[in-house]
Amino acid sequence: MQETFYRPDSEVLRSTRTLPAAIYNLAHTLLVQSQTGCVFVPIRTMQYMAVLDAAEFIFVDRERPGLIELAWQSFHPGSRTALEDPVSFDLVYYDERAALTMQRLIAEFYKALVLLSERRVTGSPPAKILSFSRKH
Repeated sequence: MQETFYRPDSEVLRSTRTLPAAIYNLAHTLLVQSQTGCVFVPIRTMQYMAVLDAAEFIFVDRERPGLIELAWQSFHPGSRTALEDPVSFDLVYYDERAALTMQRLIAEFYKALVLLSERRVTGSPPAKILSFSRKH
């Protein structure tokens, strides 16, 4: 299945931020495990979808599917001195609402990554087949 996302023609704002190491490391662990080179991360608490690839993480609102609201780009993990150090990146807003979205996004994105990681490790629960005896 292929998904298509649209990037608006102009940026509203671009700034440099840092991402906690736990989030960056978990996201890249999931990327390495991906067979397609990208990972879809549903952020159900916000009704957003994150799409991760090696170059960037994009975030799409369920209300406007396919339209990128904001992106995290240009990660610099090589500038860290330890794996526990945060990673700098460029935060790009494509919509005025992105600033409000970012207020919750880092915490909710991390929770969604953890949930996705746990599901990939444990897999789906085994199916149970129940037999119903007919009463005559």
